[in-house]
Amino acid sequence: MKKALALTTGTLVAFALPLVSLAAVSNISDVGSFIINTINNVLVPVLFAVAFIVFLYGAFKTFILGSQSEETKENGKNLMLWGLIGFFVMVSIWGLVNILTGSVQFGNTTQSTLPGARVAP
Repeated sequence: MKKALALTTGTLVAFALPLVSLAAVSNISDVGSFIINTINNVLVPVLFAVAFIVFLYGAFKTFILGSQSEETKENGKNLMLWGLIGFFVMVSIWGLVNILTGSVQFGNTTQSTLPGARVAP
C-alpha cells in the first residue's frame, strides 16, 4: 500500500509540475487565481478519482478476494466505507463552498441593479 501511495504521489507531482513551472504570473491576484484554479481543476478531480479507486478496490477485496477469508472481507468493507465517507465529505465541502461563494459573491466587481418602479415622464 505504501508503494502505491508513493507511486500515486509521484505521478501527481509529475503531472502538476508543468502547471507550476509554466505559470506566468504578474501580481498577487494572478497567483491567487492560479492557485484556486489549480485546486479546482486538478486537485479536486484527483481526490474524487482516488476516493472512487479506493471504493472499487474495497469492492474487489470484499467480493472477489474475500470470498474465502472473513478478514479480507472485513478489510474490503472498511475500504468501501472509507471511500464513501471520502465522497460524502468532498461533496459536502464542495457544496458549502459553492453556497458561500454564490451568496457572498467573492470577487464580483460589477454592481447589480435592483428593479425599481419606472417613473412616467
